Amino acid sequence: MQITFIRDAAELDALSKDWNNLLARAVSDVPFLRHEFQSTWWSTLGGGEWEHGELWIGVGRDERGELIGLAPLFLTQTLDKQLGLMFVGSIEISDYLDFIVTNETVEPFVEALLTALEQNGPREWQVLDLYNIPQTSPSLQMLKEAADRRSWAVTQERLQPCPVLTLDGTWEEYLTSLDKKQRQELRRKMRRATRDPSGVKWNLISSEGDSVSAAKEFLELMTTDLRKVEFLTPAMRVQFQRLIQTAHENGWLHLSFLDVGSKRAAGYLSFDYGNRLWVYNSGVNAAYLSLSPGWVLLGNMIRWAIENGRHEFDFLRGDESYKYQLGGQERYIYRLAIARG
Repeated sequence: MQITFIRDAAELDALSKDWNNLLARAVSDVPFLRHEFQSTWWSTLGGGEWEHGELWIGVGRDERGELIGLAPLFLTQTLDKQLGLMFVGSIEISDYLDFIVTNETVEPFVEALLTALEQNGPREWQVLDLYNIPQTSPSLQMLKEAADRRSWAVTQERLQPCPVLTLDGTWEEYLTSLDKKQRQELRRKMRRATRDPSGVKWNLISSEGDSVSAAKEFLELMTTDLRKVEFLTPAMRVQFQRLIQTAHENGWLHLSFLDVGSKRAAGYLSFDYGNRLWVYNSGVNAAYLSLSPGWVLLGNMIRWAIENGRHEFDFLRGDESYKYQLGGQERYIYRLAIARG
């Protein structure tokens, strides 16, 4: 296997079709690894999360020149103040990250990648610092074994839970699966919303909808949460606007609102990808908290996912109680740091 490195955005852009074709067969086929997500992230360095970075994307090809592996990496100063290689997408706004490789080729790809980084990588890199690897990814074990063969120090850390709701029945069967108290609460809140005299409606931005205006409305909802005001820097706003636009253009945007009369009461930015709904971020207008708009909107989203044949509802990172109350089961992501010997 031959490993070369992509060093600039033009080379990254040229690989878009082959990138996504490989991702569709990869062990971690997640929206955060789509070419358009990765290139959008790179255009803002994660909405300003990183001040500096250099692309070092490892590209693995077989003897026929066919693409068989990608290591989307960039060089930066890590949080531990070391010169390190990290996943493009690290850390805060990409919930799952990994190598883009099939199950059959992950072991030789990882071995070839570490060899290429030793021989042709950045001269002074100190650590391979990889965040947000799914617990089910074979990359974790393959990286540890390849590092051990080189006597490189390995540190593995379990990070946040990512509660996931498995959908394998009807809406009524889902409700029955909930704890009795939570089932009654969800039903009561959704029923109360339908009876509100102002008129409560659930709206999903369609493939023909105006995603630019919808993005602005969603960001306005986010700013009603004081905890998110600091997060939404000008650079992060640009990141979200570009992400919503590219997800819409590529057919995996799921942006929904709960409206009370003519006002947006709540919004959820999600991704409809790989037969799963990925619940990415939210905004709730505090003026309508008495209607529990967040819960009502989530209930409508879960019902939509069930009725449209999605098999999972992924709440993504965080241990907020509502995720478990609505049936989420814990999965975890990991950080793997490999110190170069």
